[in-house]
Amino acid sequence: MPVRLRMIRLFVSATASVAGVGCGLLPVHHPVSKQVQQFPERPKHAPEFERLTRRVSQTGTVEQATFEESAIPQLMSLDELVAVAILKNPRIAKATIEIDASQGRYIQAGLYPNPVLAITGDELGDRTGPVGIWTAPQLSQEIVTGRKLSLAQAVVATEVNQATLIVLAERYAVIANVRAAYYELYTLQQRIKVLDDLVRIADETVANGKKLLANQQIARLDLIQLEVQREQFHAEAEATKSELPGARRTLAASVGDPGLAIGEVSGPFDTVPTYQQDQALDIILVTHPNVRIARVGIERAQAAVRRAEAEPIPNVTVSSGYTYQGQNRSNDWLIGLSAPIPVWNRNQGNIRAAQAALGVAAQEVGRVENTLTEQASEAFRKYAAALRRAELYRSEILPRAQESLELSLRAFNGGQFEYLRVVQAQRSVAEAKLEYNTSLGQAWKAGAIISGLLLDEFWPGPAPAPILPPGPGAGPAVIPTPSIGKGNSDPRNDGQAN
Repeated sequence: MPVRLRMIRLFVSATASVAGVGCGLLPVHHPVSKQVQQFPERPKHAPEFERLTRRVSQTGTVEQATFEESAIPQLMSLDELVAVAILKNPRIAKATIEIDASQGRYIQAGLYPNPVLAITGDELGDRTGPVGIWTAPQLSQEIVTGRKLSLAQAVVATEVNQATLIVLAERYAVIANVRAAYYELYTLQQRIKVLDDLVRIADETVANGKKLLANQQIARLDLIQLEVQREQFHAEAEATKSELPGARRTLAASVGDPGLAIGEVSGPFDTVPTYQQDQALDIILVTHPNVRIARVGIERAQAAVRRAEAEPIPNVTVSSGYTYQGQNRSNDWLIGLSAPIPVWNRNQGNIRAAQAALGVAAQEVGRVENTLTEQASEAFRKYAAALRRAELYRSEILPRAQESLELSLRAFNGGQFEYLRVVQAQRSVAEAKLEYNTSLGQAWKAGAIISGLLLDEFWPGPAPAPILPPGPGAGPAVIPTPSIGKGNSDPRNDGQAN
């Protein structure tokens, strides 16, 4: 089977199975009053599924419907980079393999002990019968009592559930990292555009300053100040451009393919997705895989206690065999029944340890909730500050700085202002644009972390509606995918960036 085909099949199966984990694997109970929106499975109209489905319909065979490997490095949209990350990132692959390992341990925990075959010879070379006494064969079988095998499997079954949830946790952690690295790169691109524009304006300002100096309208010192400001913009632009290769490598590494060629990226920038912190935290503490892993850990500890308590119940060993006695040339049969007597060792140490582990597991839930609360609060702190700063620059500072520049130009043309005051107004506009750009970038990066904590499958916009084939005599039927907006507990508004 071609490597590319195996990669596609792995991607399709892993995505479908992992997406379903968050909806129905384990019941989750959390003391919150708000109804929590269930996250739908990843629909098959996502870009990678659309491309695969289209090629299947054209070729008619799955074997021919494969991704073009040469095209993967050219995928620059956020959704497609996320799709490549789900397919290639070793964090997800490693967690998926751990499911196989835990499933193997589950099978092993339920296997019955093997029978024992023994052949023994005794009193060999005796005077009365040199052949001795032979017992062959002698079979013994341990009978497991107290439902120990099923109890052991119950312990490992919870480990399988935990391993499955770990895949889900790794999946959205990787997605959040890709989104954050993507907008880190996109912010640099936008900053370079602003700086290039400022460099152009600074060059024009210096050119005008030289004309004014020739006409003795400004002093030589004023021109030097203009040149220094221009060189500062040039230096900042060059320094920012030098960050681009590192940002591209960071994005490629977060995808899981350090050799992936990253070019220009694009997407919404001025309109940041909106979140409400309290509602988001309620959802995170209910749906996040780490909390569910910790809760399954309580179930595992409870099952381990039951298994430890069953250990003192003695297993019974049944044996039988055939014996030939060389002394009197007789053929005999033997049968045996044995069991340990739990007098001193009643597994009391392991029971106590299992009970303590149950207490640790109960505390682990609180620890995980506290950690997630800290992570979410830190992300929201940065998000709210950056978003508010960007809003103030957009609505207040930038318009006033622009108005100040226009008034300065009018006054200068009317002979009321010195040219340096115009330059100062220009600098204020430039600094406001750069700060606005930086604030937007910080808000997007914090929003990317929040989207991962909320298990947002589609970001920054809502999921598109799947288009179903039309029925007989009917037009195209469009059924909207369940989305989260007003009227439920999701923290996002309906008016997200498209």
